[in-house]
Amino acid sequence: MTRNEFLRRLRSGLSGMPAAEQNDIVADYEAHFDAGMEEGRSEIEIAEALGNPSRLARELRLESGVRQWREDRSPSAAWAAVIGFMGLATLDILILLPIFLSVLGLVVAFYAACFGLFVAGGAMMIVGPFAGFPGGGMVAFLMGLGVMGVAIAIGSILTLVSIGLINATIWFGRLHYRVIQPAIGKNDV
Repeated sequence: MTRNEFLRRLRSGLSGMPAAEQNDIVADYEAHFDAGMEEGRSEIEIAEALGNPSRLARELRLESGVRQWREDRSPSAAWAAVIGFMGLATLDILILLPIFLSVLGLVVAFYAACFGLFVAGGAMMIVGPFAGFPGGGMVAFLMGLGVMGVAIAIGSILTLVSIGLINATIWFGRLHYRVIQPAIGKNDV
């Protein structure tokens, strides 16, 4: 594979990432080719030493998603990290996708249940005093407030569990594929 073909495939695999980040990555690999050619190696030898550019692009997309997740713990950053991992796990996708979708479905269902519990507590708090709630209006108000508090507590715990699941997915990706920064803490790449 020639230099231009390697860089074209690498850039194609990086599509969707910010342009500045793509340009930095491609410039780094152009520098690898320049340094190798100064040492007297051919373009084909350098490309073989660097590996498959498509696989390399998937690893770099995962690292970009992980970096974004570490800097900004938002749902979009989490999604970018998970999508980067799923792009890298092409062979394991048949095994991991059903597990991932099942866990994602459970998390979404629990979030929906928390929301429903919160709304039910609010309704109990607002409507209960006027609907002849057993024990009187103050009991209805306090029970509704308590149900809303329980919903918020469960939602908070669920958020922590979701963050843990995202971190576990990233850890698995690094451990299983030994990408740029391995999970085990070794510095050999």
